[in-house]
Amino acid sequence: MRRHGAKKSPFYRLVVIDSHAARDGRALEVVGHYDPKTQPETLRVDRERIEHWVGRGAQLSDTVRTLLARQSIVDVVESEQTEVVETAGS
Repeated sequence: MRRHGAKKSPFYRLVVIDSHAARDGRALEVVGHYDPKTQPETLRVDRERIEHWVGRGAQLSDTVRTLLARQSIVDVVESEQTEVVETAGS
């Protein structure tokens, strides 16, 4: 998430950024917007693009994962968290 807006009036852009880039570096793509100041909060996401990036190995931040879960976009979150766990047999 990247913060924009004036002092005490933030809004956020959900961005895809390369892990090797600087924290505030150029984003690869803007995939959504979040405005916490509206009533109710406004979250606009491009679900198709989020699924695309998660499919290519992108990792959602904890904050973005929580926002998506609140908006019932859980299949993207669940698909990211799916892991193969091997158990040792005795």
